[in-house]
Amino acid sequence: MAEPAAVSSLPREVREQLAELELELSEGDITQKGYEKKRAKLLAPYVPQTQGVDPALQKESRPQMPVPSATPASASSSSSKFHRARSGGARDERYRSDIHTEAVQAALAKHKEQKMALPMPTKRRSTFVQSPADACTPPDTSSASEDEGSLRRQAALSAALHQSLQNAESWINRSVQGSSTSSSASSTLSHGEGKGTSGSLADVFANTRIESFSVPPDVTATTSTPSARPAAIDLPPSGIVKGMHKGSNRSSLMDTADGVPVSSRVSTKIQQLLNTLKRPKRPPLKEFFVDDFEEIVEVPQPDPNQPKPEGRQMTPVKGEPLGVVCNWPPALEAALQRWGTTQAKCPCLTALDVTGKPVYTLTYGKLWSRSLKLAYTLLNKLGTKNEPVLKPGDRVALVYPNNDPVMFMVAFYGCLLAEVIPVPIEVPLTRKDAGGQQIGFLLGSCGIALALTTEVCLKGLPKTQNGEIVQFKGWPRLKWVVTDSKYLSKSPKDWQPNISAAGTEPAYIEYKTSKEGSVMGVTVSRVAMLAHCQALSQACNYSEGETIVNVLDFKKDAGLWHGILTNVMNKLHTISVPYSVMKTCPLSWVQRVHAHKAKVALVKCRDLHWAMMAHRDQRDVSLSSLRMLIVTDGANPWSVSSCDAFLSLFQSHGLKPEAICPCATSPEAMTVAIRRPGVPGAPLPGRAILSMNGLSFGVIRVNTEDKNSALTVQDVGHVMPGGMMCIVKPDGPPQLCKTDEIGEICVSSRAGGMMYYGLAGVTKNTFEVIPVNSSGSPVGEVPFVRSGLLGFVGPGSLVFVVGKMDGLLTVSGRRHNADDIVATGLAVESIKTVYRGRIAVFSVSVFYDERIVVVAEQRPDASEEDSFQWMSRVLQAIDSIHQVGVYCLALVPANTLPKTPLGGIHISQTKQHFLEGSLHPCNILMCPHTCVTNLPKPRQKQPGVGPASVMVGNLVAGKRIAQASGRDLGQIEDNDLVKKHQFLTEVLQWRAQATPDHPLFLLLNAKVPLVPVSVNAVSLLSIFWQGSGARRPELTPWKGTTVCTATCLQLHKKAERIASVLCDKGHLNAGDNVVLLYPPGIELITAFYGCLYSGCVPVTVRPPHAQSLVATLPTVRMIVEVSKAACILTTQTLMRLLKSREAAGAVDVKTWPTIIDTDDLPRKRPAQIYKPPTPEMLAYLDFSVSTTGMLTGVKMSHAAVSGLCRAIKLQCELYSSRQIAICLDPYCGLGFVLWCLCSVYSGHQSILIPPMELESNLFLWLSTVSQYKIRDTFCSYSVMELCTKGLGNQVEMLKARGINLSCVRTCVVVAEERPRVSLTHSFSKLFKDIGLSSRAVSTTFGSRVNVAICLQGTSGPDPTTVYVDLKSLRHDRVRLVERGAPQSLLLSESGKILPGVKVVIVNPETKGPLGDSHLGEIWVNSPHTASGYYTIYDNETLQADHFNTRLSFGDAAQTLWARTGYLGFVRRTELTAASGERHDALYVVGALDETLELRGLRYHPIDIETSVSRTHRSIAECAVFTWTNLLVVVVELCGCEQEALDLVPLVTNVVLEEHYLIVGVVVVVDPGVIPINSRGEKQRMHLRDSFLADQLDPIYVAYNM
Repeated sequence: MAEPAAVSSLPREVREQLAELELELSEGDITQKGYEKKRAKLLAPYVPQTQGVDPALQKESRPQMPVPSATPASASSSSSKFHRARSGGARDERYRSDIHTEAVQAALAKHKEQKMALPMPTKRRSTFVQSPADACTPPDTSSASEDEGSLRRQAALSAALHQSLQNAESWINRSVQGSSTSSSASSTLSHGEGKGTSGSLADVFANTRIESFSVPPDVTATTSTPSARPAAIDLPPSGIVKGMHKGSNRSSLMDTADGVPVSSRVSTKIQQLLNTLKRPKRPPLKEFFVDDFEEIVEVPQPDPNQPKPEGRQMTPVKGEPLGVVCNWPPALEAALQRWGTTQAKCPCLTALDVTGKPVYTLTYGKLWSRSLKLAYTLLNKLGTKNEPVLKPGDRVALVYPNNDPVMFMVAFYGCLLAEVIPVPIEVPLTRKDAGGQQIGFLLGSCGIALALTTEVCLKGLPKTQNGEIVQFKGWPRLKWVVTDSKYLSKSPKDWQPNISAAGTEPAYIEYKTSKEGSVMGVTVSRVAMLAHCQALSQACNYSEGETIVNVLDFKKDAGLWHGILTNVMNKLHTISVPYSVMKTCPLSWVQRVHAHKAKVALVKCRDLHWAMMAHRDQRDVSLSSLRMLIVTDGANPWSVSSCDAFLSLFQSHGLKPEAICPCATSPEAMTVAIRRPGVPGAPLPGRAILSMNGLSFGVIRVNTEDKNSALTVQDVGHVMPGGMMCIVKPDGPPQLCKTDEIGEICVSSRAGGMMYYGLAGVTKNTFEVIPVNSSGSPVGEVPFVRSGLLGFVGPGSLVFVVGKMDGLLTVSGRRHNADDIVATGLAVESIKTVYRGRIAVFSVSVFYDERIVVVAEQRPDASEEDSFQWMSRVLQAIDSIHQVGVYCLALVPANTLPKTPLGGIHISQTKQHFLEGSLHPCNILMCPHTCVTNLPKPRQKQPGVGPASVMVGNLVAGKRIAQASGRDLGQIEDNDLVKKHQFLTEVLQWRAQATPDHPLFLLLNAKVPLVPVSVNAVSLLSIFWQGSGARRPELTPWKGTTVCTATCLQLHKKAERIASVLCDKGHLNAGDNVVLLYPPGIELITAFYGCLYSGCVPVTVRPPHAQSLVATLPTVRMIVEVSKAACILTTQTLMRLLKSREAAGAVDVKTWPTIIDTDDLPRKRPAQIYKPPTPEMLAYLDFSVSTTGMLTGVKMSHAAVSGLCRAIKLQCELYSSRQIAICLDPYCGLGFVLWCLCSVYSGHQSILIPPMELESNLFLWLSTVSQYKIRDTFCSYSVMELCTKGLGNQVEMLKARGINLSCVRTCVVVAEERPRVSLTHSFSKLFKDIGLSSRAVSTTFGSRVNVAICLQGTSGPDPTTVYVDLKSLRHDRVRLVERGAPQSLLLSESGKILPGVKVVIVNPETKGPLGDSHLGEIWVNSPHTASGYYTIYDNETLQADHFNTRLSFGDAAQTLWARTGYLGFVRRTELTAASGERHDALYVVGALDETLELRGLRYHPIDIETSVSRTHRSIAECAVFTWTNLLVVVVELCGCEQEALDLVPLVTNVVLEEHYLIVGVVVVVDPGVIPINSRGEKQRMHLRDSFLADQLDPIYVAYNM
């Protein structure tokens, strides 16, 4: 529906109804949907229908709020005018200050009037549609400060942009503290318009890309189907092949000149972020530090120019003596008895109805008689005579609504007369509400079992289905008593309450919420209650019969003290104006003062402001009767503006300037100070104009230098009669302040709280404070009470308050006040963005300091651009005026912040939501680079320490060189094969003759077989899901089905046929490379041996996935190209797929080499079986994609194959009678060796389970192991994770089905990474109940240069674990710590070193050997090391460096070593190895080329990722990488999209706290976006490339400032 032309033109009643509606929405009384419905109904008759537009669409696109188009002057109705002015963006009036607004605008004007050159966060459009207004916002194509959406200026764009960013005088003059990084990445992310838009900068750049070389296919587009994680795919980025000639295919490697990449894909946003961070930081960090042992957090040094207090030590200030008046009663109850019996007709309290008209007046006689009835009922009628429910001294909750002061007053005095202790609390509105206020804790600590309330209120409480009052969260069980007169028993004539003189026994308990959110009860004694009433009577000069108007909450604070207690003491008449009336008629209190000729009014600043906004409609009100206008939040430093403005407006209505009396109060000290009513004509008290900079150092300085950062405060009068005041330091012992120092106000008086009920420890620190002087000795013996107010005593003993302890934010040793920061935020044109001025400011402790967080509610109709603009200006303003950085600024949807009972923002709850990640912001801006100035200095590596000096140092220190080895092959008896057969082909031929029917392989499948199974049938079943792309039906048979078996003879014969086909059809020569493209199965094995029989070199490749050809086929293509394959062997189904139209869309299918399908082979033998001339000849090529995206092919010779099989046979004790189960991918590394080679060499039977079969039947692997009683089984981390997550809650079912794993001796995870201890532990623990031994699970370790270095095997000690210090690992050192030490990391040994293998730990830079327990690169020497990289052009340097390298000196310097590229250390343990010597354990820490070099330190991504994954339940997976010095964290969100922004601060906090790093960019994506390869490893560089190419379709991208 369209907006009416002008809201002012609507009839008055409609405007009033609209205003009402809006208030209901703001208070949360109706939902957004309900609001829109009712509003549409109201406006329907006045809205012209737009022609040709569907009414539904109109409704969608209108803004949320009524447009405040009428000027106040033209508004006719007070209430509607008032609401419009308050609508949406009206500020929270406690902080209104025109002077401050001008100061903020002036500060902002200093910065150039340009749009901010800050990168705006990127949002997926679907994510945060918080209102229909958002739905019609056009997609934001501008990703930065310029209109980059326009593509007309393609050529000039990059130059112009670069220039504009260089010139932009960004307000953030801070820089990243850091050094260069190793690997890096970034992104330009369009605002979610979809990948087709040409608006994204990546496309602009793509058109102007200069390419000097032909590029192999780019296989980075994995995320075409982000809904589920793509089937584990090994994906190299475009053309990065290890060992290729440096001139061949390098165009996609990002070459950087001065740290800014010249690549086409650099995102403007990251560039903008870098530019804003290039500014020098304040204060500047030291350049480098040399510290080899501990990262020392920078301690902020005091500023030498900071102001220091210069005055003398203050002396406590006394108030005037408390006068003795002859007729003051001995107790407050006695006063009630006196007036109730002698002045029964005098009015005591008048209540108003919802329209603001008087509805009932309670007389003193009625109050006395009804209180008497209640007291009698409480003591005598609730239980039996012998077992009363209440006894004197018991606590009782008073639950009365804010619009019923009469019933409350009767209940309060009824409790006093019955000598039970009333505890007034708020009415709980919902189950959640009460728990949120933590009132349950108060009720529990006070031991309350009874609650008094009215009949109406009781009916309104939330009920269960059977009509009982719900059990509120955290509350004790309560008995509810209704106090309406009709339910009370009249007391007998002879019954009189016991009214004794006031003593120190408790009178009532007032609740108070602490900064942390806990609710405590301040206990007030009867004598303190009386003394406080006397002091107030004297200070305010009350006389009998005066009328006072009370707008405050009568249950607590000044509203209770004046309107309920002092009222009775002096026989006053109180007119109580409830908050609900103020909402509809803000002038009602002024009208009551006028109508009743009231002498005193009790108000807050907001009431002054609302009255000013509505006053035009009431020209005839007079305030001349007021002698005191008590402003009870006069302690708020921003109150002075409201007081001044109210006076200037209402002076013409008879308001006297001397009548304005601000006062300062606190629940503990009660009234701290109040300005006495002045004498007409006397000069008004002065003002203090203080320097905010001085205040932040706790010093009083008159502001002279910069008028923008001044704070004007008014006095709150003098100390109360009979009281004494001193100012003490806010932290540490209560030392008296100097006269020019700000501190906490402490009061000593009979009229103050006595304790926090039931909390003795906290009580002592607050209610029993003895001030001390500078030497620490106590000043006097009188105890003081801490008021929680910050201030000072000025000239003439006037008290000034500048803030509250609860709002104190201490950042880097400087004190800031939350209220001051709120005021600054509101002064920045908040009207367009902030809903009703609702802003919360608090601090959170992150990385050894407090950090400021600002949270505001965003108007429903605020645009992204406006919000971001406002956020960046607020950051400028706070930086400029308060000289402090904001750590996080968040905007949340309107009405979503937790509320206090009266509708304010519940700060501690908001803070808790922020820290828990349940705030659900719709916009967020983090500025850690600006705020965090205490990071350790970057590390500088020490030059000049040569390897020889390290060696000598180690020897002097008595450390042995870190080396270890497996058993010596020469000493091991190996009788049958090794001497006889050098080649695997010979072994197979020998087995086919000696044991032709011995089964070597058994392939299992999750499907029930449909055809008689033979070796040929394997392709039908095993390829089914991968070749055809069809999804297997969800069958869950417990036991797998044998798809096929292969005996020695079958395997030999099939291999012969393939060899003959290769010669006949393929016309291949010995030494030609042949790609084998098969699903996991026996066909792959037969094809492999067929190649060996014909003298060809097999290359096993994972087949492409039929459903994601675009992602998977280019990898196949690349391996075919790089390996220069002469032929492809495959199945018919896959052959069709390679030549299909879909394949043609991904690669050029015309250039495939010869493709031969092996489904139907002619029964023909080759003329002869090839025998290699020497064992050093190439046997096969092993291609694999590393996690960093490198595609590497290594050469395996026949000698290496035999050596490897022999080492595994010896380590695992494999013989022909044994069975092992393998659930691994058979395409590379140790998985291929176990699947294809070991059975032929050792003669054992391998049961093969393709991992993909587990998708259809999770139980397949474990049930097979149980069914065949397997002793040794091999799997990957992916398989283990699948079983842990999928079967974790089904262990009982497994047990019931008879699955038993007690037969398992070794369960080995095949991996090329640091052991995932938490996963292996979970797996062991989970399946312990079905017999799995805790010692069974272990891991292997291999790398590209040597696929099997460690393997646990059957003999030898169990794998050992150690805890190492994470911080020392960053420094390339190992420091062992105890379990549970902070920052400790659990590492497990990666199995035992294989026979014939030697390892040494080497410094990767100097190539010198390292000592025991030192971190270095693992180098290996063994007979089965690969011969080198398979390269097109022989790049000898890389070859020599990785495969045939020597130590720079030492005993082992003559040995040729291969570099694994992994960091680790060797540690000698107390265990004994099989050889009888002490066992040396090898611990792998991580891959060298994956590490991130940041701030001169070395980080392993997995450590950062582990921290991030723990922060929020909705983080499914996480990956990190770096780009141009920025750390980028990508998290997968498994919760709802509104949680996306909650993750940004949590991720930033945890990385800062645990790793001392500032996150540059946080990217939130859908589950399944982070690519994971077949071994279960994250492919981070691949993710980085997708990020750069804008292919992630992120939910949200946050750029941290």
